[in-house]
Amino acid sequence: MFALIWRELRPAVMMLLVFSLIAGAGYTFATTVLGQALFRAQSAGSMIIKDGKPVGSELIGQPFTAPKYFWSRPSATSPYAYNAASSGGSNYGPLNPAQADAVKQRVQALRSADKDNSAPVPVDLVTASASGLDPHITPAGADFQIKRVAQARKMDEAIVRKFVATFTEDRQYGVLGEPRVNVLKLNLALDEFDAKH
Repeated sequence: MFALIWRELRPAVMMLLVFSLIAGAGYTFATTVLGQALFRAQSAGSMIIKDGKPVGSELIGQPFTAPKYFWSRPSATSPYAYNAASSGGSNYGPLNPAQADAVKQRVQALRSADKDNSAPVPVDLVTASASGLDPHITPAGADFQIKRVAQARKMDEAIVRKFVATFTEDRQYGVLGEPRVNVLKLNLALDEFDAKH
């Protein structure tokens, strides 16, 4: 009886083992090797290296609160902001009182850091994204902060504006997404400029 059952099951068990090796181990190994050979930087996390040390990933947002830095889009990851191991948003809707309170606090923080700025606050500077890890802000979000950053760094606003223009990325392939500014890259470039002048 067992021999008969085994004879019927044997092809299925063998196929399971063969495809587990091919799809589970072989495919994973092949994509890892190809990824590291063809896309070394991306497969290593798109890290930004400064003075031989990683300072962050160009794909993961970081918190900046000093007036001399451009501030990132807020993060709602838990248990702390910009936690790459816990990507996610707050799931608060626009009518949720907790969302309204969070937005008010963020607007107050921006206004406190730049008391002379009466321009409308761009929405991306006060609302978290679905991932909570956005490394970019909109060009409007960067423009809103130029005067504060220039004053804090004692730089001409025109120079800071040129840095923002340099680090503004266009739509991918000309059609996907929106123009955006990578906050970490921009802040690192400004630090480097400050160090030289």
